[in-house]
Amino acid sequence: MDLVNKLKTFFQVTLWQDVSAQSNAVWRWFINTLRVAFIMVRELAKGELNLRAMSLVFTTLLSLVPLIAVAFSVLKAFGVHNQIEPFLLSVLEPLGSKGAEITANIIGFVQNVKVGVLGSVGVAMLFYTIIALVQKIENAFNFVWRVKRPRTLARRFTDYLSVVMIGPVLVFTGLGLAATVLNHDVVHQLQAIEPFGTLIVSATKLIPYFMIIFAFTFLYKFIPNTQVKLAPALIGASVAGVMWVTVGTIFASFVASSSNYTAIYSSFAILFFFMIWLYLAWFILLTGSQVAFYLQHPGLVRHGGESFTLSPRLREKEGLWLMAVIAERFIQKQPALTVSELEQQTALTTDTLQELLLTLEQGDLLVELVGEEQRYVPAQDVDSILVGTILQCLRTAEESNVMIIKSLAAPSVDTLLQQLGDAQASVLATLSLRDLATGNLKHD
Repeated sequence: MDLVNKLKTFFQVTLWQDVSAQSNAVWRWFINTLRVAFIMVRELAKGELNLRAMSLVFTTLLSLVPLIAVAFSVLKAFGVHNQIEPFLLSVLEPLGSKGAEITANIIGFVQNVKVGVLGSVGVAMLFYTIIALVQKIENAFNFVWRVKRPRTLARRFTDYLSVVMIGPVLVFTGLGLAATVLNHDVVHQLQAIEPFGTLIVSATKLIPYFMIIFAFTFLYKFIPNTQVKLAPALIGASVAGVMWVTVGTIFASFVASSSNYTAIYSSFAILFFFMIWLYLAWFILLTGSQVAFYLQHPGLVRHGGESFTLSPRLREKEGLWLMAVIAERFIQKQPALTVSELEQQTALTTDTLQELLLTLEQGDLLVELVGEEQRYVPAQDVDSILVGTILQCLRTAEESNVMIIKSLAAPSVDTLLQQLGDAQASVLATLSLRDLATGNLKHD
């Protein structure tokens, strides 16, 4: 019991205490890794990723053949379409002989797709199915990255087509280049010389794992509607890659010893195992993305990964602070701060900060600049934006014009609130955003 109490105290208190900057770098890395691992276990126990992965299984079953058909057509133009079948075999390798059978069926379906027979409506439905899958994936990644707003319709069209068209070309071109290099005469000559022979053999065995990590990094980098740094994406992809190999090995053993399930489900056993592996694959992919999210937001890790709901007072305070900082940079003609830079200057978590920015943007007080990173500037002239307008926007963000609430309070309550509103209006009557940003808070 004493050991249990010590472990409980460590994970609840000691682990989250500030680590001195003078402490050993290895120790700081170990503590941060332990914090991320603890948060990940707690997040997985909540079951949110589990639900997202299960929903993606259904969408994948509907969209798999159209997606591969489009990828096949694109890859055929580059002459690397023959790589699809080996790739599917490697992805479905944990299914054993059933994986080869499913791959043969999928390739057969793809080859039987005749776009000319579909007509314009059929082609439109084909692409809609693919776009729906990518949108579902983006929603799942946005949930992991706590992004409140999805891509606009125009960005969906361009970004989704980039993922569907360019992604397979990059992956299969990489596979083709790796095969070409390994089959080159110079490489064959080096294989006869040690230790190069051993290194080349080892590299050949590791190439499939590197390609998995590369593919995962590509998804983590470009699918979420936020700026994802390369280092966290790569580390998250590496964690997901290790999980992929480990879980795949365990699942392969499960399939190999599943004669009882085959006897029960008969020919449906193939679909049964395929759906389970799809679920595990999406679950692994989302888990790696969540690792990348916490690595990119160390401030959130220090808070134990918990989101905090701002009180009305803090909501007004932080909202005014955001407007003042953004306006100050604008007045001084300095580059607008990114969301990550704004996050570093405050104790706000990323989802709380983005919620405030979205509220101010919906109130026509901020506008997002076009670019790779999220940056905001005032939506109006800083002299025309009144502080009272900002406070009103922050206070009424969740109110709806449709919903009418009948108050049963005494008339004295309405009178008191009206007096408070009038007193505040007299203080803020002429106070503009420029005054707040420059510190000129004198009023009549």
